[in-house]
Amino acid sequence: MDVNKNQISPIRVVMFPWLAYGHITPYLELAKKLSTINFIIYICSTPATLSFIEKKITSKLSHSIKLVPLLLPNLPDLPRKYHTTNGLPPHLMPRLLEAFESSVDDFSYILADLKPDLLIYDFLQPWAPLVAKNQNIPSVLFYTSSTTLMSLIFHYFKNPSIEFPFSDNIYYREYESSEKKWLLELSASNSKDRELVFGGVERSCEIVLVKGFREIEGKYIDYVSSLVGKKFVPVGPLVVQEHEKDDEISLDVLSWLDKKEKKSTVFVSFGSEYFLTKEDMDEIAYGLELSKTNFIWVVRFPKGSNGLLDKTLPKGFVERVGNRGKILEGWAPQKKILGHESIGGFVSHCGWNSVMESMNFGVPIIGVPMQIDQPINARLVEEVGVGVEVLRDNNRMLHRDSLATIIKQVVVENCGASVRRNAADMREKLRSKGDEEIDEVVKELVELCNKSSTKK
Repeated sequence: MDVNKNQISPIRVVMFPWLAYGHITPYLELAKKLSTINFIIYICSTPATLSFIEKKITSKLSHSIKLVPLLLPNLPDLPRKYHTTNGLPPHLMPRLLEAFESSVDDFSYILADLKPDLLIYDFLQPWAPLVAKNQNIPSVLFYTSSTTLMSLIFHYFKNPSIEFPFSDNIYYREYESSEKKWLLELSASNSKDRELVFGGVERSCEIVLVKGFREIEGKYIDYVSSLVGKKFVPVGPLVVQEHEKDDEISLDVLSWLDKKEKKSTVFVSFGSEYFLTKEDMDEIAYGLELSKTNFIWVVRFPKGSNGLLDKTLPKGFVERVGNRGKILEGWAPQKKILGHESIGGFVSHCGWNSVMESMNFGVPIIGVPMQIDQPINARLVEEVGVGVEVLRDNNRMLHRDSLATIIKQVVVENCGASVRRNAADMREKLRSKGDEEIDEVVKELVELCNKSSTKK
């Protein structure tokens, strides 16, 4: 269906993402897509996260995408500059979630003031649709992680004694054995964790929006739709399209890459909100050294951690790798790097945004998952054929030899040719698809709003 924005009456939407950049970015990208089809979007978040979003909104978009600040309590151990997960010390994460949950009344006032036609909310605030319902505002969950993980979670919620139907794929069995007990306990309890995992999905009106596309998750989208009794609607990969600025770091990195052979270099990054343990950092460093492959490695530490890089890397590592490696602390122009012809692989934690970006640029993935949805994403990457996971041992320890072997396999060896070919094919597939999922999203949202308006 082709959507003609001139045939759609303006629809006013409040978007309410969780305070992580990995959540905020897809919400902003969806806002940009919808704003071209007569949607007026209000993104509600803390000033600490809105300062990030503000830089991404051009003057062309400012008339249709508005930023609405939500002030959380300014606590002694959690000042307002920490009201974002980006760089937040891990021990403060529960405090941030607690402060966020205390904003129910303030969020209710915001909805009452804006009177939107629709709320699109994140799964970590299952209380938000209840606030909207009290004001007769329909609400829809936008889930920014893989639908594959959601289908696994709801399978055990609905069918605790039945094997997951896609367990013939060996890459799910390790996840099942290590997490199945937790999922079963979660689904049977009335705990706060259960509310976080299931409440938002259960309260979404008729549909659930999911980041992704049917070509890689079609069977999981259909399965979870049947389990939940709601239509799961993919919105596409939502990869950021605007170009990053040519700042000093970008120019230096690109100049360094220009001197490397085509497809000879791996980009190494584990997301903006995960901090490596000393053990993992050592194994990754030695694995990169053993691989003999060129690399750009982005290393991150929590806010306020200064001067840790030299103390954390193995002694003599920088000198031994020489000009074969480039280490950046804190930030890197990821899209420019992945789009450079010298990049032949992405050593990634397999966060969902990173998976989508890697597919978009046709870069094979060397999966090193760390937590939450990342293990299942890594196995999906293998199932689709665009990457290979570096398996940990039975104690969940990473080993340098395994990492080096997979890097060489994916980037240079003949046995990795199919992965490289599949990644390149995925890039072309995504480019030919364009924004076809957005048409279906708009159709579903318009129908939902129309139904709601007739009931008022």
